[in-house]
Amino acid sequence: MTDILPGRPAKVVVDPALSREVADLLRANHALLARVHQGWRPPPKGPDPTLGLAVSVGTGVVAAVLALYGLALFAAERYTSFAMTMTGAAVLTVAVLLRPRTDAGIERRRALEREVHQHARGHEGRYVLDEHLDEPARALLARAGAAVEQITASRINAEGLLDDVRNAVMLPAQEWEIARLLAKLSALRAEHQEVIAEGVTPEVAAVAGPLAEALDSSEAAVLARVEALERYAGHVADAERAYRARRQIERLSARLPRYEELLVESGADGAAVPELDGLSEEAGRLEQALRDSVSSAHEAFRHLGG
Repeated sequence: MTDILPGRPAKVVVDPALSREVADLLRANHALLARVHQGWRPPPKGPDPTLGLAVSVGTGVVAAVLALYGLALFAAERYTSFAMTMTGAAVLTVAVLLRPRTDAGIERRRALEREVHQHARGHEGRYVLDEHLDEPARALLARAGAAVEQITASRINAEGLLDDVRNAVMLPAQEWEIARLLAKLSALRAEHQEVIAEGVTPEVAAVAGPLAEALDSSEAAVLARVEALERYAGHVADAERAYRARRQIERLSARLPRYEELLVESGADGAAVPELDGLSEEAGRLEQALRDSVSSAHEAFRHLGG
């Protein structure tokens, strides 16, 4: 068992069958998805901002033309017409200046909200949030996610000592299946509890009891999946420690001649030399430990895949 603890940051678990673009969008917008889950809808799309710009420019041009015409009326000493024309130009100018403008950043945010809402509704049931789960289910999903992260982030996985290609396919599929099952379990558990909370007759209790046992059995089956992931992660952690120790011993062994040279030059006790020579033997033991750990991880992986 690995030392993975629940309580990790909220995340979005996505069906691996979704396109990468959609999956990345959903994973990056947990807060928006949570709002959609609560019934939030983005405001409808407003008019095209380029149309508003064109109207403003056109209004400004008309105001400028009126102002020039007003100057011509003034020169012609037609003061009443001049005053009326300049008043119209001033009104149009103020209208342009006071017209509300949509900030580009706000418009980008609204466009993102609409896109996320569209995909959230279009792919409902193909992603799972913490908000879809009750507390026991959240804890299990956190354990599964932590195990997957520990495996995929390991150095031995990056170095190809594990089956990194299968890991990249199977581990997200395992995490998704666990998340999907936990979401269904949470929903049924909530509905079951809602009915039971109303009070039940002996006849209803006779039916509700086996249903509650079915929920418990399903939770136990999901727990077994999570524990299998954690066992695999535990073997990977053992291999990771052996790999790191072997690399450190190799680095120390490479410097062994310099240590021996220093001992000779300094006239120090030669009894230390055999102790240093033991580094080579220790490196061999760590190499075997690494092979054994990787072999155990592969075995756990095959069991997980079955």
